[in-house]
Amino acid sequence: MPGPRMNTGRKPKNVKKTLVRVLGYVLHQKWKLVLVLLMVLISSGASVAGTYFLKPVINNFIEPLRGTNPQAADFVPFITMLAVMAGIYLLGALSSYGYMRLMIYVSNGTLNSIRHDLFNHMQDLPIQYFDTHTHGELMSRYTSDVDTLREILSQGFTSLMSCSVTIIATFVLMLVLSPLLTLLIVCMLVVMLLIVKYVGSKSAVNFQKQQRAIGRANGYIEEMIEGQKVVKVFCHEEAVTTEFAHINEELRLASTRANTFANIMMPILGNLSYVQYAITAAVGGMLVIAGRMDLGSIASFLQFSRSFSQPITQISQQFNALLAALAGAERIFEVIDEPAEVDNGYVTLVNAKESPDGMLTECAERTGIWAWKHPHEDGTLTYTRLTGEVCFEDVTFSYDGKKDVLKNVSLLARPGEKIALVGSTGAGKTTITNLINRFYDIPDGKIRYDGININKIQKDDLRRSLAMVLQDTHLFTGTVMENIRYGRLDATDEEVIAAAKLANADAFIRHLPHGYDTMLSGDGANLSQGQRQLLAIARAAVADPPVLILDEATSSIDTRTEALIEKGMDGLMEGRTVFVIAHRLSTVRNANAILVLEHGEVIERGSHDELIAQRGKYYQLYTGQFELS
Repeated sequence: MPGPRMNTGRKPKNVKKTLVRVLGYVLHQKWKLVLVLLMVLISSGASVAGTYFLKPVINNFIEPLRGTNPQAADFVPFITMLAVMAGIYLLGALSSYGYMRLMIYVSNGTLNSIRHDLFNHMQDLPIQYFDTHTHGELMSRYTSDVDTLREILSQGFTSLMSCSVTIIATFVLMLVLSPLLTLLIVCMLVVMLLIVKYVGSKSAVNFQKQQRAIGRANGYIEEMIEGQKVVKVFCHEEAVTTEFAHINEELRLASTRANTFANIMMPILGNLSYVQYAITAAVGGMLVIAGRMDLGSIASFLQFSRSFSQPITQISQQFNALLAALAGAERIFEVIDEPAEVDNGYVTLVNAKESPDGMLTECAERTGIWAWKHPHEDGTLTYTRLTGEVCFEDVTFSYDGKKDVLKNVSLLARPGEKIALVGSTGAGKTTITNLINRFYDIPDGKIRYDGININKIQKDDLRRSLAMVLQDTHLFTGTVMENIRYGRLDATDEEVIAAAKLANADAFIRHLPHGYDTMLSGDGANLSQGQRQLLAIARAAVADPPVLILDEATSSIDTRTEALIEKGMDGLMEGRTVFVIAHRLSTVRNANAILVLEHGEVIERGSHDELIAQRGKYYQLYTGQFELS
């Protein structure tokens, strides 16, 4: 039950490359960013200018008033100066509000683009990728990883810009006020930066571990929720609880380490800033006493020293958030950078019309006749009618490149024939159907479809000519009508109902609360397993393909229901090439050919009567099944 453990000791990826890539998404909204930058400059400039005004206020107004009669003093210039300062601070506050609101639109637009690219690329990934990654691990890309990016984009990005502008402007004005005290501040700044570098490097490693641990925990939780019935049937509650405790402990340790380094940075820098302020005040006081600095300048400088260290502290905080966001972004980009499913096919499937002399021509309207459009090197085009003939020629295949799942398999399914694949679990039956769909490509041998090597056929067109009914059905959130129409999106309501009748699903559908408009959710949780399977069969029927693959299609249907749909299934299979995988051998007796597979090899082939007469493996399987039934 426990899955493979993830390697949490992996080194961090290229932070610079990831940051540049995220900024590439942000820059899609460059005009909004220009406005944000302008407002940040105004906001930070107003804050710095307001602080600098302390010097003339003290030197020109407060200092001269000492020892004078308050009634004789002229306060109008002083009040005017205070009003100017208030106006500057008000402008800064309005600019802060403006860029924060605008940044919300920028961040949401950026995340929308990233999610769009992530989801779109997932549609292009090969089936093998989903076979080797848990659903929870992939979902964590959309949840926790995107959330860490949301935080840094909506708040951290502007905070970093604002703090950077504030630090530069403050540094320039501190140099103007006192180069000596500025040198003292720079020395303390070097100490702070060394601390930020050390703690930040530790934080980056642990945030990577935390994100991977979250992905693994999410994957395990989702797997256990989906398999809760199985867990309870086999009384494995204690085992899964123990395994989750181990996974949860890994997450706790990774999160503790990551947040420990993240949280100690602010107190350290905060205390260092107080030490710096005290030293600066003492040295500045001595300079004022020595007459080398006026009172207004030291007051402004001390305020600047606080506003200089404060942004550094904020940057250190945002630096940790940035590392967490980049750790999440790396995981997102890992999926986006996964190689897409390769498709070098150039033969396409088109609607066709047939002339009286048998010639096929391409047309736009749906005629019920399909043809393979085959371009050749000399520029000519040929059209081959889609009939559904499938031929395997010495096909050998391995999922991992080490152990062969199929070994020199050859078979021929003529148009309209029903081919049954039987054998024990792991014999390679489902693998054959996966290869027909080109979910995987073969290294050895050939598979021909209507005489054309399927590697030459575009995958979308190939799969459009096939329909599959799997043992594990999947229904989408939507109405019954929409779920059946998923087989062919342009099908009319009448065609959907006809397909349901063909699969003998119409009767139970009409007894649902709203018939075909009944909403399904939770993968059709309000239906029985048999009813869900009937909808899957109806979905295949509405697609109206020349080739039909039934992978244990009736495994979840009881004997009585199976008898009711047998006639409908015969109607569905009529005139089509059908591949049937079944453990219930009574369902394959009327197959044109039965292939018995064992360890990836075809060990017997023939009709039901021929194989029974051979008294081989099929005979043993059939008689054992018959006795059980």
